[in-house]
Formats: sequence, C-alpha cells, structure tokens
Amino acid sequence: METLHKRVTACVIIIGNEILSGRTSDANLAYLGQQLGELGIHLYEARVIPDTEDAIVNTVNQCRRIYDYVFTTGGIGPTHDDITSQSIAKAFGVPIRRDAEAVTRLKAFYGPDDLNEARLRMANVPKGARIIDNPVSAAPGFEIENVWVLAGVPAIMRVMFEGITHRLTGGAPILSRTVSTDLSEGQIADGLKMIQARYPNANIGSYPFFRQQRFGVSIVLRGIDVGTLDGAAADVHALVTELGGALLAESKV
Repeated sequence: METLHKRVTACVIIIGNEILSGRTSDANLAYLGQQLGELGIHLYEARVIPDTEDAIVNTVNQCRRIYDYVFTTGGIGPTHDDITSQSIAKAFGVPIRRDAEAVTRLKAFYGPDDLNEARLRMANVPKGARIIDNPVSAAPGFEIENVWVLAGVPAIMRVMFEGITHRLTGGAPILSRTVSTDLSEGQIADGLKMIQARYPNANIGSYPFFRQQRFGVSIVLRGIDVGTLDGAAADVHALVTELGGALLAESKV
C-alpha cells in the first residue's frame, strides 16, 4: 500500500505582455516544474497574465489562498512597466519600501556613478518581504508569506531559484516512469483507463508523437510511491505487448 504523504502544491504565475504577445517564449515553466517535482512540490497550475496591476493583484490573491507556494516570474526590472513589486504589495495590503540590503548590493554591482533612480527602484519591495539573492545582476527578488517573486530572465531566475531551494519544504519526491510504443492512443485508450482505475495514486498520461515518419505514443506515469509506479508501469508494458506493440528505446521503466 502506498505510504501517505502530505501533498505540497504550487502555482507559477508568468507575468509579461511580451509572453502573451508571442514576442518572447517562456523558458521558465518547464524548469520550475522539474525542479519543484524533485523537491516533492506538485506544480498544479500555471497562469500567464499581463503587466497590469489588477491582473497581478487578483491572480496573486487567488492563488496564494489555494496553493502552498506561489512563484511569479517577470516584472521586477527598472522600467516603467515593471510593476510586479508594487502590485504584490497592494495584494498584501502593505506599503512598498526600499530595502537597505538590496541598495547595498546594487551599489556594489553598479558603482555610485551608474546607480540611478531607475535602478534603485529594483530595491523596492513590499514591507515585511525577505529579499532573494541575485548573484547575476544584483537586483533581488523577494519572498512574502507563501509568494516568491523571481526574475523573468531565465538565467537569473534559475540562480535565484537555486538560492532558495533550502527554504522550501516539499513532500516526497515526484517520480516518473515512461513507456513508449508504436501503438496509437486509440489502441491503448481502453486499457489505460482500466490501469488508471487500478492505480488511483498514479497519474497516467499519454502523449502522441510523430518522428522519423512514424506515429507513436509515450505513456508517462508519475507519483510518489515506487511500488505503485513500478506496478502500473509493468501493467502498461503488458498492455503494449498484449496489443502487439513494440516497446521503444526511449522507454524508462
């Protein structure tokens, strides 16, 4: 029987008109999903919202009441449209303040001659927030209650996240198994439905592909219990064999 664990949940809020317009492709969600899973934090939802105060305030307030952790990316730079910090302060009903430690770091990075007022704006965080270190460009993110505010630039976001992992408390690590076959989704659908019913604590998804002039499907099984996953993966393997399908090389069982 699967050992019971508290399920720790998270949401990612991607802030940026440039993402919604298609001018910039988001590169942060896949990274956060993988890293959170390794920490035993289940990423349940991701939202992409514009750089508007109402959207940020409403979305942050909705998500922080639902999930254990909320991570935002984007909107903490020096330009006029970087309004994440003040919007999150409004969401929490607290004033914005200039963090002395953040100012010190910015001064060290830019030097006194290049640290203008626009750059100093990046030291403004909600009252009560704890800053998140940014070893790449010094401008910090911040943490306030269960909301963690990170940069939108992928290289900076990643080092920020690496610096906070010790402050995150997850559950059991999320494990996965993959069975890939040359069968189609239609051929395996009924069998997968029955396997899912036998293993309700495993999340089983099917993902069709077309490569090298052939169709196929990868069945991905995710969960926190090794025995459950191994049993479900073995049943999927048996289903593929029973239907006359081939088990492809990229399978990880």
